[in-house]
Amino acid sequence: METIVFDIGETLVRDDRHWASWANWLGVPPHTVSALVGAAVVQGRDCTDALRVLRPDMDVSEAYHARAAAGRGEHLDETDLYPDVRPALAELRALGLRVVIAGDRTARAGKLLRALDLPADLVVTSEEWGVGKPDREFFSRVLDVSGAAPEATLYVGDHPADDIFPAKSAGLRAAHIRRGPYGHWWADHPDVMETADWRISALTELPALLGGAGRRKPTAAAPRKLYALPGQPVPPEPGHTDQLQQPEPEPAEKPERSEA
Repeated sequence: METIVFDIGETLVRDDRHWASWANWLGVPPHTVSALVGAAVVQGRDCTDALRVLRPDMDVSEAYHARAAAGRGEHLDETDLYPDVRPALAELRALGLRVVIAGDRTARAGKLLRALDLPADLVVTSEEWGVGKPDREFFSRVLDVSGAAPEATLYVGDHPADDIFPAKSAGLRAAHIRRGPYGHWWADHPDVMETADWRISALTELPALLGGAGRRKPTAAAPRKLYALPGQPVPPEPGHTDQLQQPEPEPAEKPERSEA
C-alpha cells in the first residue's frame, strides 16, 4: 500500500456537534434529531432525511446557507476529532505512506480541517471538487491525488454505500471502520464483510495492518460482486456501465433493509 485516503465524517470527525447545531436551528431537542438520524441509518437512507422528517419542505442546502448568513454556520475544531486521528495519521506517514483526507464536506469544512494542521499530505472536500460520494468521479479524483495505482490506494470510511462499495467499484482497496451510526449498524452485514479488505474498530489498527504492505509491491485485488444499501443504486463494476442486480432479500432474522 502506498496511499491511505480517509473519509471525514464519523471516520476522523465526530458528527454530534453537527446534528446538535441542526437541532438548535430547527428548535427541537438534540435527542429528537439523533433518533431520526438513527432511524434513517437502519433503513439504509441518507441521514439528512432526518431533517426532512422535521421540515418536509425544507431545502437542506438553502437552510445551511441561511444558518451561515445568520452567524450560526459550520464549526469544527480539535474537540471534534476522534482521539486516535493524530497518532494514527502520524504513524502512517512515518511508515512512508501518503496520507490524504477526502470526504463529503463543504468548502468551509475543508478550510477548518486544514487549519488544524493534521499530519496529512492533502485535505480536500467534495464541495471543493464539485462532486460528492458515491459518484464514480469522486473516486477518480481520489486516484488523481493519491499518486498511486488503485490497488495501492486504500480508502477508509464508515459508510458502506458511500465509502466501501464505490471505492471497491473504482478498483481501490477499502477499510471499513466500525464508528458512527452507519459504521456500527452495518459493520457485520455480509455485503460489508465480503467487500471490505479490512475491517477495523480504531484508526490506530491501520499502521500494524499496513506497515508491511507499505514496503512491498501490491497485488491487484480479486474482482468482487458489489452491493448497495436498500433504496440506493448498485455501483457498477470497473469497466462496465450496466447495473448489477440488487442482492437477494435478507432472511427474516436479519435487520430489515429498506446514501453520505
